[in-house]
Amino acid sequence: MTDAPYDLLLRGDLVLSDRVVADGYVGIRGGRIAAIGEGDAPPAKAVADHRGKVVMPGLVDGHMHTSSSTGWPGIEGATMSAAAGGVTTVCDMPYDVPNPVTTAAIFADKVEHVHRLSHVDMALYGTIRKDGGLDDIAAIAEAGASAFKVSTYEYDAHRFPRIDHPTMLSAFAEMAKTGLMVAVHNEDQELVVKLTEAAKAAGNTSPIWHCRTRPPLAESMADLEIFEMALETGAHVHIAHSSIARGFDLAQVYRKMGAKASGEACIQYLCMTEEDIVRLQGFGKCNPPFRTAEEVERMWESLKAGTMAYISTDHAPWPKPKKQYTGDIFSVGAGLTGLQSFAPLMYTLLVERGLPPTVMARMCSEQPARYHGLDPVKGGIRLGADADFCILETGDFVFDERIIQDREDARWSPYHGRPMKARVASTILRGTEIWNGTEVKAKPGTGRFVPRQHRRSALD
Repeated sequence: MTDAPYDLLLRGDLVLSDRVVADGYVGIRGGRIAAIGEGDAPPAKAVADHRGKVVMPGLVDGHMHTSSSTGWPGIEGATMSAAAGGVTTVCDMPYDVPNPVTTAAIFADKVEHVHRLSHVDMALYGTIRKDGGLDDIAAIAEAGASAFKVSTYEYDAHRFPRIDHPTMLSAFAEMAKTGLMVAVHNEDQELVVKLTEAAKAAGNTSPIWHCRTRPPLAESMADLEIFEMALETGAHVHIAHSSIARGFDLAQVYRKMGAKASGEACIQYLCMTEEDIVRLQGFGKCNPPFRTAEEVERMWESLKAGTMAYISTDHAPWPKPKKQYTGDIFSVGAGLTGLQSFAPLMYTLLVERGLPPTVMARMCSEQPARYHGLDPVKGGIRLGADADFCILETGDFVFDERIIQDREDARWSPYHGRPMKARVASTILRGTEIWNGTEVKAKPGTGRFVPRQHRRSALD
């Protein structure tokens, strides 16, 4: 190894996936991690001294939406919010306005927009049309997609369609050939539609009825369908967002039968309950909905048992007018903002439960990178990896939605006013600071597209 000084020496309490290195250091050269140690620090051209602070690997959000409401221009604002939230890599969903990412040509066009607009690195999902388009699956995978996404529930026949069982079965068979994970929005269409129609007919349109019309059974029924198809086709089938612990239990059952089955939790399902949608009204609406306090406890047990794949945000920055409740919860857009609050909130939840920050390094960085095939470049403080870091200052803070780094009508948060045990003091992407605690220093186009690095399944 060369004895030349490192480009940057980063100091602080290093959080690895299995331990914390107190007063450690990382030597960075060429945007990559070249040394990890403790004790006397080697020479470097510059030093980022964060001693007394928590140095996490940059967070990898395995599930978020930049362009579902505003199209690809939304990449710019959403990734500013990511930078300010300690998220250095995002895996962006394909349900974009006006067209979903269903072909290699659309995928390539989106990559160009990433290189023009993004403040952080981005991996991209692909999807299929409602009427199939299975011939495009191999080309989308070849273009570098990190995963596929399909849905058992229809939000929009063009942008976000329900895929019928025969088409989904054929799609899974083709996706299995690529080795990529396919994430599934898991709500049973028929059950949700009938319950919603009945609620509307009875005049039950208050916020709590969003939960009542999308019961846990709607999820578990969809889970069984997709995991049966995983068993049949050999595809790695993944619950895109389980709000119930039973989803992870079912995935484990099917893994024991030989299927590649997994599921993630979104952070809101670890801390929000039905009471919160009553409090927040439209600004608490997401799909699947918040569950009971008892279910939140079961979710934490799943995390501790190791049956949960990783934790994401499902960040969906709807304009404020789309989130306003005016008497009909069913007319409100479904989705929460969550990128800028991700790191402070996750750290806080762990502190509140007496769990170590290594859980965050594993579940919010290492594991999503593994499942999306971005390792070993992303997801951890390890030699040769990109020098991506989230530096947390610990203490007593309060999250304020007014500081969200996005367009003005996206500056809202279900966590506004929540006490936090940390704030993001700095975010470093490939060795360069992109957030200094008060300002996004990155320019549009600083981020780059990160193709899937390999075709191995995280479950192989």
